[in-house]
Amino acid sequence: MSVKDPYKVIIKPVITEKSTWLKDINRDVCFEVARSANKIEIKEAVEKLFDVKVERVRIVKKKGKIKKVGRNIGKTKDWKKAYVKLKQGEKMIEYFEAV
Repeated sequence: MSVKDPYKVIIKPVITEKSTWLKDINRDVCFEVARSANKIEIKEAVEKLFDVKVERVRIVKKKGKIKKVGRNIGKTKDWKKAYVKLKQGEKMIEYFEAV
């Protein structure tokens, strides 16, 4: 069992057209998660915060983009995204429940 705080594992929901479509069709919910979090910690955090059962967790590592402002060149941070599939029969997660 991990002892990480679930509020530090799950940073925020990712709300895009794709994530909304996956939520409606496949019961997949998308979150931005801590870069150090693994699948087990993400599963436990979602189950604890939203009181649902998780079937599986898929993780995607996203590279930061190069940004230019005038002469200055910078880079946005790297981040990790998790697709969490809920078990059949579980209530759908509404993003404002755990706030």
